[in-house]
Amino acid sequence: MSVLVVGLSHHSAPVDVLEKVAVSADDVPKLLDEMVRRAHVSEVTLLSTCNRVEVYAVVDAFHGGLADVSEVLGRHSGLPMADLTEHFFVHYAGSAVQHLFSVAAGLDSMVVGESQILGQLRQAYATADQTGTVGRVLHELAQQALRVGKRVQATTGIDGAGASVVSEALADASTVLDGLAGRKAVLVGAGAMGALAAAHLRRAGAAEITVLNRSLDRAQRLAEKSGEAGLPARAGLLTDLPAELADADLLVACTGAIGTVVEAGAVAQGLAGRAAPLVVCDLGLPKDVDAAVAELPRVTVVDLAALQQRLAGPANNGAVAKAAELVAEEAQHYLAAQRSAEVTPTVTALRRRASEVVDAELLRLDSRLPELPDAVRDEFTKTVRRVVDKLLHTPTVQVKRLAEGPDGDSYAAALRTLFELDPGKPAAVAGSSIRGKDVAVAIDAPVEDER
Repeated sequence: MSVLVVGLSHHSAPVDVLEKVAVSADDVPKLLDEMVRRAHVSEVTLLSTCNRVEVYAVVDAFHGGLADVSEVLGRHSGLPMADLTEHFFVHYAGSAVQHLFSVAAGLDSMVVGESQILGQLRQAYATADQTGTVGRVLHELAQQALRVGKRVQATTGIDGAGASVVSEALADASTVLDGLAGRKAVLVGAGAMGALAAAHLRRAGAAEITVLNRSLDRAQRLAEKSGEAGLPARAGLLTDLPAELADADLLVACTGAIGTVVEAGAVAQGLAGRAAPLVVCDLGLPKDVDAAVAELPRVTVVDLAALQQRLAGPANNGAVAKAAELVAEEAQHYLAAQRSAEVTPTVTALRRRASEVVDAELLRLDSRLPELPDAVRDEFTKTVRRVVDKLLHTPTVQVKRLAEGPDGDSYAAALRTLFELDPGKPAAVAGSSIRGKDVAVAIDAPVEDER
């Protein structure tokens, strides 16, 4: 069994494609269940954020697993498979591990180094765990990825500026409004991104925020927390939007809903009779804000597509280089440990085979020399077992050491062949969770199935 990553992100797809593939929190369990029921998938998690949709699956064959995951994503998105796969990236085995660690470290984010991704990964794992689609492999891999992400943040300073998609969008809004100090803002959405936006607005010196949400209780909770932190806040329902926009300078929409939440008509109604400009930050995937809002007078829209264009290109600094080096190191250590663990059942089977041979020969000795004194018999037994242990010691130690290398699984295979260990017995075969070689493949790469 090997780990397969199939996904799209701001690196590989435009925002309009990401919008079609985006999976709401309510739909994630359904897609997970559909994928794990496929023939080649035994474990699966799904990560859907404002700039990526990625599936991490444990599969028994590359091509079969890729087809299973792709078909589910294609059906969900409604896109023709050819249009969808054009934007896919695929990682397999060691490359899949390194990709996940890079994601957890914030190295693959639109805003390099942002720390929100750790919470998103943790939530993705928790959802899959509750759905019952996580097993030993993804559990161990996810926990290690979270540890790697925390270590990168703690030791490299890559997230020192606290940058995020929210902070970058608000920076653009600040430029348009000539600063956020003293400004009034409306937040549509009371989730994690809404809370992050409220925190940034408080630090920027905003005068007041209004939190609007489908659920008034959640809006009130965020408003209360904001007020306790020092930023005056009120709560309301989405139907209150036109009235709240009458004197607002900024609208931040980040609901995570599938479908338009902020209609152009409601915004136009709120702007009626006022001359002040309005900045709209649409951080939803798919978009929360009706595209027609951008055509309204005195309105500037900052959305993920604009951020994607502005933030495109590699971040080149010492913290990023150090983080990338640490991720590579952690991935190699993880893979080496996995390969070493995989050879253990084969070593156990070899020692069991040797013990069975010794037992059979000692039994034969008993039948041939029944009059042999017990003391002699005991000493002879100890000597034979000691000889066998010494003969096996070096090859078993060496095979465990060699198994940590890129081709480590071949040494276990050699032992099974040389000593005719039955590959059909679980104890005799290294049950592989992550295969030995680092492989990154395109969607149509000629990779052989590994069963």
